[in-house]
Order: sequence, then structure tokens, then C-alpha cells
Amino acid sequence: MIKLRGHHLVCLHFFSGESFSEEFISNLRDIKKRANEGETINTGYQADDICKMCVYLKNKKCLYSENADIEIMNMDKTAMALLELKQNTNLKWKIISARLPSMFKDWYIKYCVECDWLNICRKNKEFLKLIAAF
Repeated sequence: MIKLRGHHLVCLHFFSGESFSEEFISNLRDIKKRANEGETINTGYQADDICKMCVYLKNKKCLYSENADIEIMNMDKTAMALLELKQNTNLKWKIISARLPSMFKDWYIKYCVECDWLNICRKNKEFLKLIAAF
């Protein structure tokens, strides 16, 4: 079972192989592959299977920037609400993917426009397709 926090349920769709380290990238690729192959995903608000390889994770908290952990938890809660999911829900990636178009405009306006990773996501065809829809 793959454990994913709320914002990763959205952002993992746009992962393209650019990031912190080879170890982190390899982990992301593996998680995305497993999700696409139908492995069950368990949703949550805390550090997940992606975070565990991040250099900014210390004592299960994100230290990417000041207040990052609180901001990310708020992102997680927003993502889960927009995707109409609750914490500790088990589901398949295809269900999450199917819900993405209906919530993406709100997500984009609230988070993507200020995100440090926006330039990476702009290289992703699915991301561009979702933006073009609004």
C-alpha cells in the first residue's frame, strides 16, 4: 500500500523526473509506477512515502522553509477536500486522476501560481491540458 498525503495526490500527477536527488527521484518514479499499476493508496495529512526520501524531512516534519510543515498540512487538507476524500481512505490512482479535472482550477489558483515547482509542472502535458480547460 502506498501512503500519500493530500497535496501529493494532486502534484504527483505532474512529476517529470526533476527534483532534489537521484534517490528522491527514484523513489518518486517507483511510487508513480506502483500507483499507475493499481496499487492501493492510503490518504493522509502527514509525511508519506514520498516525504521519507526528502532531505527536508526531519523528525516527520517538513523544514523546506519556515512554517513549511503547517503550510503543507493546510495544502493537504485543501487537496483532500477538493478531491472529496477523507483521511485514511484507501483507493486507486485512477479514481484520484478522474477527480483531478473538476478540482484543478481551484487548486491551481490557490497553490500552483505561487509554487516553487511551477516551472517544472509547466513542462507536463497533463498539467497544460488541465490549465487549458479553464
